[in-house]
Parts: sequence; C-alpha cells; structure tokens
Amino acid sequence: MSRRHNAIDRRTLITGRVLAADAVVPPPGGEIASILVQARPERLDALAAAITSLRGCEIFGRDERGKLVVVVDAPDAGSLGATVNTISALPDVYSASLVFHAVDAASA
Repeated sequence: MSRRHNAIDRRTLITGRVLAADAVVPPPGGEIASILVQARPERLDALAAAITSLRGCEIFGRDERGKLVVVVDAPDAGSLGATVNTISALPDVYSASLVFHAVDAASA
C-alpha cells in the first residue's frame, strides 16, 4: 500500500498544520518515575508512611537529613502528575522534584 506524501513547507510545519487531527493514543503499559522529596528531617517517618499509602508509590531511598527517593508507577501521565502534586502538597514537604520519567511500553 503506497501513500502519497505532500511537500511540507516551513510555515505549515511551524503552525502545526502538518499534524493529523487524530486523537493521541497512549502506548500500552504505564508511566514510571522517580521523585526526590525534601522534607523536615524530624517528620520523615510520618511522611514516608503517607507517601507509601498513595497508589503506586514506594520509597526507594532515604537520607535521614530529610530526603526520600520515591518510585511511582502510574497508568498514565495524568495520574503521574496528580501523584507528584499530591506529594508536593503533603505537610512538611519542602519540594518534590521529578528526576526520572519513562514510559513502560508493554509488548503486544
């Protein structure tokens, strides 16, 4: 099956008119990310418990000076973003920074 390709000019490319209007289909699988959380050191135990109670979250590393490395496994980017926002809003959290993100494409 051959497909006819139209020439693309610079203006069409820059304005996004080259892209098809088809809906974006997310790949099968999910999203995986690691988040560096900085928090009050004396509240680290309570914070770790709150984070592990969130869906798809686990503590991968810990520094008693107030840092946690959290691994998040989410079904899609929206859920991942919501989880990062939820962690950021927890009491005693100074910051929650996304340090790694990948799409886990399941083989079909």
